[in-house]
Amino acid sequence: MPGGLAAQGAVALCVVAALWWTAERERAARRARTVLALPGGAAVSLRPAVTGRWWEAVRGRPEWLCLPVAGALALLGSSPLPLLAGAAAVPLVGRRLRAARGGREREARADRVVALCGAVAGELRAGRQPAQALSFAARTTGALGGEEAAVLAAARFGGDVPEALRRAGRQEGAEGLAGLAACWQVAVDGGAGLAAGLDRLEAAVRAHRDQRERLRAQLAGAWATVAVLAVLPLAGLGLGAALGARPLWVLLHTPAGLGCLAVGGVLEALGLWWAARIVRAGERP
Repeated sequence: MPGGLAAQGAVALCVVAALWWTAERERAARRARTVLALPGGAAVSLRPAVTGRWWEAVRGRPEWLCLPVAGALALLGSSPLPLLAGAAAVPLVGRRLRAARGGREREARADRVVALCGAVAGELRAGRQPAQALSFAARTTGALGGEEAAVLAAARFGGDVPEALRRAGRQEGAEGLAGLAACWQVAVDGGAGLAAGLDRLEAAVRAHRDQRERLRAQLAGAWATVAVLAVLPLAGLGLGAALGARPLWVLLHTPAGLGCLAVGGVLEALGLWWAARIVRAGERP
């Protein structure tokens, strides 16, 4: 069948592209070993990165798994349409996964800010000066991110520490650093106790984080419903195939099936978008 030949050709093209990509990674690894060679003939070994290139690639860019899944569907349905859909899904899935990773990084940074406030307060009670306490706590928790050097330089050499902390607080998830900057400003200008202010700030930020965790737990059921709605069409296709109805052939090789596939895909995308929008609206503070 022409459709089957086209699907097989598309899958073969994907395999060739994957082999070419692997060869390019191997050449890049060899160049890196040459550049990173140490004096005396020693060289930096990159064998784990080369040996596990497939696993590392999948872990680093899991959205590319859409292509082999789409290729399998293309072979089963003897049509290149699933492969085209899989190629179109790669950037969309990648954007969604990057957004999820960004959310996890924001939460981790917020946790580090809470730990920073507690660590600075503890070091102050232990007898350290504010600049020393901030330097020790920042290096221990890593809460300042890329602004750590600027903040520590300001603390060590008498710079504007509150302003440096406010700049660091512009990072996503590090908004609590603005509160730390305010406490530092009040302690310097008015002579107030910095440790007591940091204790209250830590309690407030921790309470806000716990509130978001409780809200996320309450919305877990709604997200599960969204996931079930996403899987239902695939379950229907699997059930039809188990009954011998050949749903893939009908959807990919008949005018009525193509129309149903187009309309159903649009409705599925709109339904998922609307359900996710409702749930995300509930997550907003």
